[in-house]
Amino acid sequence: MNDIEKMRELVDVLNKYATEYYVLDAPSVDDKVYDRIYDELRALEEKTGQVLVDSPTRRVGGEPVSAFKKHEHIKRLYSLDKSVSPEELAAFDERVKKVGEPVYTVEYKFDGLTMCLTYENGVFTRATTRGNGIIGEDVTAQALTIKTFPLRIDCGGVVEVQGEAVIRLSVLEEYNRTATEQLKNARNAAAGAIRNLDPKITEKRHPEIIFYNVNYMSDGEFSSQVEIFDFLKRNGFKVFDFLRICKNLDEVKAAIAEIETGRKNIDVLTDGAVIKVNQVALREKLGYTDKFPRWAMAYKFEAEEVETTLKKVVWQVGRTGKLTPLGIVAPVDIGGATVRKATLNNYGDILRKKVRIGSAVLIRRSNEVIPEILGAVGNFNEGQEIEKPTECPYCGASLVEEGANLFCPNRDCRPRVVARLSNFASKEGMNIDGFSEKTAGQLFDDLKIDKFSDLYKLTVEKLVDLEGFKERKAENLISAIEKSKRVPLANFIFALGIEGVGKKTAKDLARIFGNVKDLANAEEEKLREIPDVGIIMAKDISDYFADEGNVAEINELFDCGVSPFTDEVKSEGKFKGEKVVLTGSLADFTRSEAQKIIESEGGETQSSVTKTTTLVIAGESAGSKLDKAKQLGIKIIDEDEFKNIIYT
Repeated sequence: MNDIEKMRELVDVLNKYATEYYVLDAPSVDDKVYDRIYDELRALEEKTGQVLVDSPTRRVGGEPVSAFKKHEHIKRLYSLDKSVSPEELAAFDERVKKVGEPVYTVEYKFDGLTMCLTYENGVFTRATTRGNGIIGEDVTAQALTIKTFPLRIDCGGVVEVQGEAVIRLSVLEEYNRTATEQLKNARNAAAGAIRNLDPKITEKRHPEIIFYNVNYMSDGEFSSQVEIFDFLKRNGFKVFDFLRICKNLDEVKAAIAEIETGRKNIDVLTDGAVIKVNQVALREKLGYTDKFPRWAMAYKFEAEEVETTLKKVVWQVGRTGKLTPLGIVAPVDIGGATVRKATLNNYGDILRKKVRIGSAVLIRRSNEVIPEILGAVGNFNEGQEIEKPTECPYCGASLVEEGANLFCPNRDCRPRVVARLSNFASKEGMNIDGFSEKTAGQLFDDLKIDKFSDLYKLTVEKLVDLEGFKERKAENLISAIEKSKRVPLANFIFALGIEGVGKKTAKDLARIFGNVKDLANAEEEKLREIPDVGIIMAKDISDYFADEGNVAEINELFDCGVSPFTDEVKSEGKFKGEKVVLTGSLADFTRSEAQKIIESEGGETQSSVTKTTTLVIAGESAGSKLDKAKQLGIKIIDEDEFKNIIYT
């Protein structure tokens, strides 16, 4: 046996032992035996100068990386729609049954960081975070320190598997015993371990990955979730050995109850159950929304509520000038997280909930970053009354009261400016990589940056003098700002920060008007015709462009070279001039596939039926949109007619 053959033998033995120890929780040899074989392998690797692709020596934490590289997933990773009541779960069941007869699987929902691992021809090549579902961050170096997945699998082609990076509660407790900086909860600890530039820190925190899905497979396919689960187990991926197969909703509820009871006795942070349609064929019929698969649902357990004391209230000022009260409470533990802050909506909310400084309050945390104050407990006259502010706590401007809310009218108020700049640079906006709220605050404080256009006048020379900015960081930010000059029109519209205009509305405005000039000149009546744009939003949009200062700033951006573009819309095609609404379930197309076909053939898709709609395509179980189309006398076709149009 030559050295390479011997290395192959040693690697196979060590990987078998590692799987038994880390994946199966059933070690078969003493640590000393493992270490002896490992040392023998290391010696052979040094002798030959070669390391096999699945060698356990690859799992040693490497050198820190300078930054995380972006990576586009082969197939989008969707998040899950959530339900919190039996009624919502029943509604999900009814929607599924309209398309087919489901068998469900129920499994634990773990609270960590979603990750995606890629294998090419059976060899592990990459690990990424979920990111926004389309683009994640490459964390391969960090993942290699984790031993709950194989470096080689018995499967050809390209495979992407999905799992949740977690830190066991016992591991977190042990870590905190000796750590100089305590980790407050398991979820943040896991995310921090993976999204740390130094793999040695990842290794020190001992995260693991629990796998639950095969997101993509180029060669072959699965017929069920059970098959996916078996594939993961067979190939040495760590799974949580709980998968209930349920034939009806009652069995689903029983499985959820089993998880809710069992979660108190397991060593991993979990916040619910995941219900999936088992049959892949039925999943394909159900399809996806823009955000979620229609064939899966996360059932979140009832939010935890605890009592603590309200110590003080601070008032925060947002991008629009609205003041929001934030309660500072006596530290209290909820679900493994130490809570020190809790939200209140406005001053009216304070009065309605009868909360006072020093009073006992009930707070609820339901996986929010900041929990909510539900109300006072006990003696409502206890403590100091919270005074209604009359001046902005940041700039001193006299506040304006509109309904239940208070507003700072000063557009130059620091938190308003910082929030506007952060929104402008966000991923949904101009997508300026490396630009954070902290950056916005620093630029405002040190360089008096208070307008969007000021960002495009920055230079490396101006930035390098700022604290925390070295030449490389400054160059990267200037490069990202320069790159942002060419963004989709929808991003530009969102970046402007028009009141009420979110991502979806920005996309609709970009598609309908095609340029900023036509949008700026649009009458309120025209704006109200757009789906989901009501009277208030139409007025907000119109008022924004009626403001001379806003128009001047937009023109200044254009003078700086900002040039938003629109995706070219096909002016000819089988749906030319048609404004189409899809409703119900199509047998042979997902909703997004049908939309792409319509738009590629010159049509425009709408989310709701209005008087501007010219065509409705009604699939199985079409509901209120179909009824409204009939009332308005809009042309209606079924899926067969749709296929006749596109295929002839």
